[in-house]
Amino acid sequence: MMEQIVKANRSYRRFHEEISIDVGILRRLVNMGRLSASAANLQPLKYIISGDPETNAKIFPTTAWAGYLKDWPGPAEGERPSAYIIILGDTEISKGFGCDHGIAAQSILLGAAENGIGGCMIGSIQRDDLRQSLNIPDRYDILLVLALGYPNEAVLLEDVGPDGEIKYYRDAQGVHHVPKRTLGEVIIGEY
Repeated sequence: MMEQIVKANRSYRRFHEEISIDVGILRRLVNMGRLSASAANLQPLKYIISGDPETNAKIFPTTAWAGYLKDWPGPAEGERPSAYIIILGDTEISKGFGCDHGIAAQSILLGAAENGIGGCMIGSIQRDDLRQSLNIPDRYDILLVLALGYPNEAVLLEDVGPDGEIKYYRDAQGVHHVPKRTLGEVIIGEY
C-alpha cells in the first residue's frame, strides 16, 4: 500500500483548478507535516495554507515550474493549483532548518496522494515578492511552496534508458514521463 502511495506522489504540474480542496483537508495535511520528525525536536516550521482563489492568484506568479520543459511557462489558467501550503522556518526558534522542511513536505504530499490530490514541491520561488504579497513577517524564512490540486495530467514512471538521460519530458499526447534510475543502479552495496 505505501509503495503505491509513493508511486502516486509525483510532481504534478497541471490540475483541475475549478475543483477546490476543503480547508479541513489542508489542515489535516499540515498536521501530517507537524507530526513528522524534526531535528532536535525543535519544530521550527510554520505554515500558510490557501484554498482561496484570490490568494492563490498572488502566490502563483511567485513560483517557477518545470525547469526541464524550457518552452513551457507553467500551468495555464484553469490548470493551476487550487490550493497551496507554504512552509516557513521560524528564525526565532532556529536559524537553520536542515532537512525538516523536506521531511514535512514529503509527509504532506504523501497524505495528499492518499486522498487523490496531486502536488508539486516548489523551491524556485520569488521569495521577496511572495513575502510582500502575503505580508509574511521577516522572522519567517520562506522554505518551500507546495502546489496542490486534483491532477489534470498523467505522469508515467519509467526506467532511465541506455543513454542515461534523467530529464523528465512530455510526449505529443501530453503525458509527463519521469525517468528513474533502476534499483540495481542506486544500491551500491548489499551485505
